[in-house]
Amino acid sequence: GGRMYVTRDRYEADWDIVERGWKAHVLGEAPHKFESALEAVTELRKLPKANDQYLQPFVIVDKAGQAVGTVQDNDAVVLFNYRSDRMVEISKAFEYEDFKAFDRVRFPKGLKFAGMLQYDGDLKLPANYLVPPPFITRTSGEYMVKNGLSIFACSETQKFGHVTFFWNGNRSGYFDESRETYVEIPSDNCPFNEKPDMKTREITAAGIEALKSGRYDLLRINYASPDMVGHTGSLEATIQACETCDKCLGELLAEVDKLGGVYLVCSDHGNADDMVQRNKKTGQPLTDADGNNMALTSHTLAPVMVAVGGAGLQESVKMREDLPEAGI
Repeated sequence: GGRMYVTRDRYEADWDIVERGWKAHVLGEAPHKFESALEAVTELRKLPKANDQYLQPFVIVDKAGQAVGTVQDNDAVVLFNYRSDRMVEISKAFEYEDFKAFDRVRFPKGLKFAGMLQYDGDLKLPANYLVPPPFITRTSGEYMVKNGLSIFACSETQKFGHVTFFWNGNRSGYFDESRETYVEIPSDNCPFNEKPDMKTREITAAGIEALKSGRYDLLRINYASPDMVGHTGSLEATIQACETCDKCLGELLAEVDKLGGVYLVCSDHGNADDMVQRNKKTGQPLTDADGNNMALTSHTLAPVMVAVGGAGLQESVKMREDLPEAGI
């Protein structure tokens, strides 16, 4: 099934997603049954508003209608994802005997379970892995805290790990709890195009409150909506997400200006900048059998702009204008 609906939840936003995956992988239970993966994807794509992000769970069955390839006692299971955030929860389900997030019904015994990497170094999860995880030190967060700066980090659940765990070099927890405040605003558990604003307004309010408090030297804020709504393939919803994000970001930066601060605004990749699949040679949109543009639900390769400004930016800081393809 699709990563936003089956198996690959992250940051414990919605354990139902992981449970759907467990039922399919281990118990052989799913609302859809097919005799091949090709048939599954072809048929499920015909459902209203179907896309690869939210594809319904399915199992492959034999001629008798019995699920094949379910995880059994003494089996070997390898997760090939190298990125950690969406593998931690399913790893817990396979490794923890005292797991309580949902009823697994059956827990395979003698399982040989491994990840491509160790997805959480603090939890030592999973215990077995194919490639040692990267050892990242001297991150900006660690550097700033150790130099006496106070930090406020905030996002909603879908991106909370991006301003904490990932930002700190795949490290859970604080470097110095007395100097760091991490605020997670719970994301809505629904397809993001249904509520495209997500928690943009709440994140902005929390950021402005932190600025006004005078307690922090640095704020680290992540708006999830342009990326997460962009992944749904809904152009109308993505436009709304970007408009709301733009308005709220403007409010946040206005407060930075008012306080004489400096801001840096960037993205980690493209997504909402192009919402249609294109012919790689001509650049023209690809269309389906009915002549409709085919939605692009993946990241794009567009250069990422970086904006630096604010009332506190020194006049001596100059931006180069001779780099036409500059970007992250």
